[in-house]
Amino acid sequence: MERLSPGDTAPDFTLPDDTGAEVSLSDLRGRKVIVYFYPAAMTPGCTKQACDFTDSLDSLKAQGYEVLGISPDKPEKLAKFREKDSLTITLLSDADKSVMSAYSAFGEKKLYGKVVQGVIRSTFVVGEDGKIEVAQYNVKATGHVAKLRKDLGLDAA
Repeated sequence: MERLSPGDTAPDFTLPDDTGAEVSLSDLRGRKVIVYFYPAAMTPGCTKQACDFTDSLDSLKAQGYEVLGISPDKPEKLAKFREKDSLTITLLSDADKSVMSAYSAFGEKKLYGKVVQGVIRSTFVVGEDGKIEVAQYNVKATGHVAKLRKDLGLDAA
């Protein structure tokens, strides 16, 4: 699967959130949406990233952004993740990894020097028109939200 680039149309999806309610990317048309893919709820890096997005959510929303975090975890595990870490971002379950595959966020990656199949930590910014504005693959969990905010020009120098 080819990686997505700015200007590409974002693949639409409908996935269950941590309560089982369905969330569709197309329902958010007209707003900017940060879609990020992470390997597993309640792991150190993923928790750090989710907490960073939660800490930034009010200012991101004030700038017109919604945040969707997507992992292969089941909704029940996502609910525990939200509760345990007081997360306020929208967490979505992509149990069959079809959305991750559509975004090229699942595939071969290096883990401790070995090539494995897995979730590629990736972030996309989808514009109001449904086109990808930012596509970042193999992002680091720590410091990623601050870097993304800077890349989007959200933090005044």
